[in-house]
Amino acid sequence: MGLALRRFDERVLHLMAHDPNVPLALSNLAARAQIGAAHVHITRHLALPGSRLTDLAQRADMSKQAMGDLVTQCEAWGLVRRDPDPLDARARLIVFTATGLLWLEAFRQAVARAEREFREQVGADVATVVALGLEAYGA
Repeated sequence: MGLALRRFDERVLHLMAHDPNVPLALSNLAARAQIGAAHVHITRHLALPGSRLTDLAQRADMSKQAMGDLVTQCEAWGLVRRDPDPLDARARLIVFTATGLLWLEAFRQAVARAEREFREQVGADVATVVALGLEAYGA
């Protein structure tokens, strides 16, 4: 399963690297494998209104320190920013920037395309069984 997940993530990043709607600097990073599957954790787990670092790390099943490093890198690339948390003056919310929202939309489209390709390659019945199995496993 790990190999299949890596292959899927690599396909998604490849599609994003060649998406004209992805800002050029980010598509270049993806094309040169500077953005990897670990960065996808932020894309998959960051809530649209923003997330605290601890919540983001927990949802991605990563350490707070590792997630902090990814956030810092994504912040330097202009994908996210750290805003004050209106509920806790000591905390910060990680939120998508306008560029990050473009990245997120490209990610969603790439995932949908990779899922369609998977379905075409293995057939609708197998794809449905895999999806049901993964949903049950993830629950």
